[in-house]
Amino acid sequence: MDAPNSPLNALFTPEFVEDPYPTYRAIRETTPFVKMPDTNMWIATRYEDCQQVLRDKRFGHRYTENLIEMGGPEIPENAALRSLSNMMLVANPPDHTRLRSLVVTAFNRRSVEKLRERIRKISHELIDDFIDQGSGDLVRLFNHPLPVIVICDMLGIPKEDQERFTGESQIGGRLIDPTPMTPEELEAANEGTLETEAYFLSLFEARRKKPEDDLLTALVESETEHGKLSKEELAANVFLLFGAGHETTVNLLGNALLALYRNPEQLQILRDDLSLMPNAVEEFLRYDSSVQLTARNAFEDCTIAGHEIKAGEEVMTVVAAANRDPAIFKDPDKLDVRRPDVKPLAFGGGIHLCLGAQLARLEAAEGLKALFERLPNLTLDNIQTPAWKETITLRGLKELPVHW
Repeated sequence: MDAPNSPLNALFTPEFVEDPYPTYRAIRETTPFVKMPDTNMWIATRYEDCQQVLRDKRFGHRYTENLIEMGGPEIPENAALRSLSNMMLVANPPDHTRLRSLVVTAFNRRSVEKLRERIRKISHELIDDFIDQGSGDLVRLFNHPLPVIVICDMLGIPKEDQERFTGESQIGGRLIDPTPMTPEELEAANEGTLETEAYFLSLFEARRKKPEDDLLTALVESETEHGKLSKEELAANVFLLFGAGHETTVNLLGNALLALYRNPEQLQILRDDLSLMPNAVEEFLRYDSSVQLTARNAFEDCTIAGHEIKAGEEVMTVVAAANRDPAIFKDPDKLDVRRPDVKPLAFGGGIHLCLGAQLARLEAAEGLKALFERLPNLTLDNIQTPAWKETITLRGLKELPVHW
């Protein structure tokens, strides 16, 4: 058992969700690579260790097996867990290679750069819609609808249907948290999954009958040397593209604004020179990452950081802790929008490097620029005790009350 004062005891508590970084720092300084008591899970908090595990081909996912162990025979009846098990997010080669190859081109740097003007236009149109209000919840008014509209456009979701996605998030981060969902949370996730699956399945059928110039059509028609997507894989991975295509960016925008307003000197530096924005976005990703942790399972016995990891054991790479490793970053707990050579692990690494990394960066940069250009008097109403989502893997604000 852990000692009563072990920093591991603070993991995943309500206080931890409010501010996980003191706990991360304490673990990194005392037990940087440690096995959780009575489990098969290791916790890695140093940059080099996390990077090694994420890139090491001896590690991969066994989410499907973990879900079966957690849910037993109920898995087929749990739509959310069944959908998750078909996503490239949790797949290993060769399935991961087959699934990712179908969409990777749409999210590469060159393809995403072509979206810059569209993202800028959407940003300004959203501000046009609410600028006369003078105040409101920026998550609802801007941070959430911006990436949702962008991914809807990419997928080819009709404009008349996009409103159904611009409200509360349809995909919850609790599904991939290391702590089990409550029955109520799982029921809500199942209902949301079934509703969204039904909608996408109707769109797939429409695209089969009448192809369009969009990602949905490309996926419906896709056939590579690895073979087509099954119906279940198609639904699950469009679900994934939609969810991953907006939820982390919503959190990135909110976390970035909160960090800037808590550090007004950095806010002023950025306002005075918006050309710093690309570098600043990397710093926001490092300083308070939308994705806090990601797990890998060992496929074979191996040694990491001097520890023997047995096949099947899980290593939780706490990338948010790694992003504040003083061995890599000077003054890691300080926000510095001019920090040189920022290389955060916010998007993971290896073959599972986040597909939407370039899109998230561009949306954050253009979105923040538009806010600073159009709302010079933007002020956050509550920077001391903001309302955080009750998720651990994904970190973001429930709301962001502001006035301008």
